[in-house]
Amino acid sequence: MTSPPRRSEDTAGDADVMRRIRAGDRSAIDDLYERFRRPAFALARRILGDDALAEDVLQEVFLSVWRDPAAFDRGRGSVASWLLAVVHHKAVDSVRREESQRRRQAQAEDEMALDAPTATRDVEDDAWSRVVAEQVRTAMGLLSQPQREALTLAYYGGYTQREVAALTGTPLGTVKTRMLAGMRRLKQELGGPAGNSALDTISSTEDSR
Repeated sequence: MTSPPRRSEDTAGDADVMRRIRAGDRSAIDDLYERFRRPAFALARRILGDDALAEDVLQEVFLSVWRDPAAFDRGRGSVASWLLAVVHHKAVDSVRREESQRRRQAQAEDEMALDAPTATRDVEDDAWSRVVAEQVRTAMGLLSQPQREALTLAYYGGYTQREVAALTGTPLGTVKTRMLAGMRRLKQELGGPAGNSALDTISSTEDSR
């Protein structure tokens, strides 16, 4: 079934097309599209400023008409005024969605920009910690066994001098002497910023806390 091209005022023809759509005539939605494609697209494009988005809106509008033709109430106006009102409504919704998406994308980019330096610092700190740990492990091998035991418990175990004394069954004074001698030896072996970093870590476990 075909329909003539829509005249400027063909309310009867428009109403007939809507009647056919309600009846399930698939060709009727094509006729409706042909009748209103140009003014509907012009309206959507004026609101959106984008051809592709305007085409998307038109597709959404005519699909909604096909799915729910009862949404048109003849008593409230012509098909033309109703259909263009639907186009206007959906185009405005599309503008809002696009704006919301742009805001979320901008926010995500800002968050990534803020996180990037922190992530870089974390990697650098981790790499530096590994270097220091390896140097300390090597220098530890040069200490006497009692010195190494006391400092290992303090450096790797995080125990205080008093706790090291209890764990090794050694007087606290002896533990302090061993750790002091061991730290002096480590300072000689390590030196530089890596040695200072390691010794700071060991010093933080002393019973002075």
